[in-house]
Amino acid sequence: MAHTDHRTMRRVLRREIAGTIGLLTDEHDFRAMRHYRTFTFDDHTAYLHQVEDLLRTRAAQGSHTTVALFDPQEYAEFCADTGLDPDIPSSRTRFTAQLATTGPTVPYDGRPLTELVPALVDEAVRQATWEYASTLLARLGTCASCGEDISRASFIRASQLLVRILDTAHPGSRHLVCSVTGTPESLVSVLHADEDADGATQLDEAEALEFTTVLALGLATHSPGGLVMRTSAPDTPDRIYGWRLRGEGLEPLTAGEVFDAYCTDVDSGDLISPESDVDYCAPPDLGDTGQGRGHHH
Repeated sequence: MAHTDHRTMRRVLRREIAGTIGLLTDEHDFRAMRHYRTFTFDDHTAYLHQVEDLLRTRAAQGSHTTVALFDPQEYAEFCADTGLDPDIPSSRTRFTAQLATTGPTVPYDGRPLTELVPALVDEAVRQATWEYASTLLARLGTCASCGEDISRASFIRASQLLVRILDTAHPGSRHLVCSVTGTPESLVSVLHADEDADGATQLDEAEALEFTTVLALGLATHSPGGLVMRTSAPDTPDRIYGWRLRGEGLEPLTAGEVFDAYCTDVDSGDLISPESDVDYCAPPDLGDTGQGRGHHH
C-alpha cells in the first residue's frame, strides 16, 4: 500500500515539473546535428513526428512543456565556452535548459507542429530584432551638448507615440507595422492590439517592447521609415492609415498615399486592385504628441 502511495505521489509530482524541448525546425539544422554520434535521428520528418507525439503525451499527462528553438551553431559555441563535450546528451540538455530562460520559446498548447513551428520562428525573429535594435540604440550614447541619454529619451518618445496611436484608434482589433530602413539592416516590427470585453487594450509585452524599440531607433537616428495600422471591427470596413517617420515625430500620410502604398506592386510598380470592404484613410490627429520634438541636439 505504501509503495503504491509513493508511486502515486511521484506521478503527481511529475506533473508539477515544467519541461523544455529544443526543436530543430528545419532540415539544415537537423543535418548539422547528425554530425554528432549520439544524435541518433536520421530523418527530419520522422524526428518531427516523434517530437509531436512526445508533446501530446506530456500534455495528456498534465505536464507543461515549452518548445525552444535549437540552433546547432549556438550549441557548438555554448559547448566551447563551457568546456562541455557536444557529443553527449547531457550537454544538449544543459543547453536546452539555458534556452528556456534566454532563447526564443513558445508554450505547447496542443497546436500541431505545422502551426507551432512558424510561431516559434516568429518569436526568434522578434527577439533577434529587439536585440539588434537595442544594441544600435545603446551605441548612440549620450548627447554631447546636454548629456542626455539619447536611447532613453527616444524610447520614452516612442512609448508616448504608441500610447497616443492606440488611444486614438477606432475600436476593434489593431494590427500595426513599423519599418525602419536607414539603419545598417532594415527592421520591421509587428504589434497586435486587441480589446477585451471592457474595451481595454490587450498587448503582448514582448511584441510591444520590440515594436517600441524599433520605433525609438528610427526616431533617434532620423531614419527613413513608417508606421501603418489596420483596424478591424465587426460589421464595419477595415481602416488602414499611417505615418512616415519625420525627425523625432510622425507625419500623417494622406489617404491617397496610403492607397498608393497598398495598391502598387513594389517590384513592378503596377497597380493592384484594392481590397474590398477596406477604407484607405488619413490617420486620426495625434495632437502635439505626434509632431512635437523630444531630444534634438
